[in-house]
Amino acid sequence: VQLVESGGGLVQAVGSLRLSCAASGSAFSINVMGWYHQAPGKQRELVASITSADTTNYAESVKGRFTISRDNAENTVFLQMNSLKPEDTAVYYCNAQHIGVIYWGQGTQVTVSS
Repeated sequence: VQLVESGGGLVQAVGSLRLSCAASGSAFSINVMGWYHQAPGKQRELVASITSADTTNYAESVKGRFTISRDNAENTVFLQMNSLKPEDTAVYYCNAQHIGVIYWGQGTQVTVSS
């Protein structure tokens, strides 16, 4: 399974960005897809995840601001980020968990200026 992310960039605080991640190499719907972020000097942390049954999970820091969704037919996951804050600045990584294996995308930089 290969994951290709897009949609990162530079935005001002309270602005919005939408990240996309397309998975290829699997003929079946991937069990769990999600987004993690990693700020400089910090550990990689879960932002949001979604199962093939559309069950979602969010970090407390993004609840009410970010929305994760997916297109099972295309094995694509999206992260709509609204009301962005400077502390959301990080590299965002797409994650897929499928048949006991974890896959990562290459990461996309999100920078929120104050």
